[in-house]
Amino acid sequence: MASRGGHVTGTDGNDFEFRQQVAAPHQVSLLNKSRLKYCIFFHALLFFVMLAKLTSDILDRLDIFVLEIEELEVPTPLWWEYIWLASLLTSFLGLSAARGNKIRDMQKYMIAIGLFSVLPLFYCFIYYFGDVWEYLTMDKDADLDETDIFIWRGMPYGLLWYAFCFVGFQVHGFTLYFSYNLVKAWKARTAARKYQ
Repeated sequence: MASRGGHVTGTDGNDFEFRQQVAAPHQVSLLNKSRLKYCIFFHALLFFVMLAKLTSDILDRLDIFVLEIEELEVPTPLWWEYIWLASLLTSFLGLSAARGNKIRDMQKYMIAIGLFSVLPLFYCFIYYFGDVWEYLTMDKDADLDETDIFIWRGMPYGLLWYAFCFVGFQVHGFTLYFSYNLVKAWKARTAARKYQ
């Protein structure tokens, strides 16, 4: 019970060193869970960017005509774009694993992120490399219309995808890093319990 002086009766207040502290694996787990949630949030934001890009194709497949969207002349999507779009579903696995401290589910989440998020971005990076390299190495006075570079709305299309990949690689890289830290912390806590 606290006294008027602000510390427990019978002590002078210098006994703080002996009070309970949160164990290091729990601190690591809490910190990385929070950071993982931010990564999943940014993954969701990228999902909406990709969904906006694919809206034209989705509406075409559903036989819905919207003049404003058709006037944008959005290029036909490649298969990797739909695979990456579906990768947001893996977030539910990651959130569930984080909530229940499930090592196996978090490992499955890491594999799913690698397959459905990182690999499609690598494909995109390789697919548009030629256009981006040509754009970066061309003369300053050269006209973009005279090159083989695919242009959309006055910008090299591959360069726009490289910007998306740059952000995507960061988000997924941090997601994998924080997930790995969670698995490591949970394994350390499990090992400590076995030895007690």
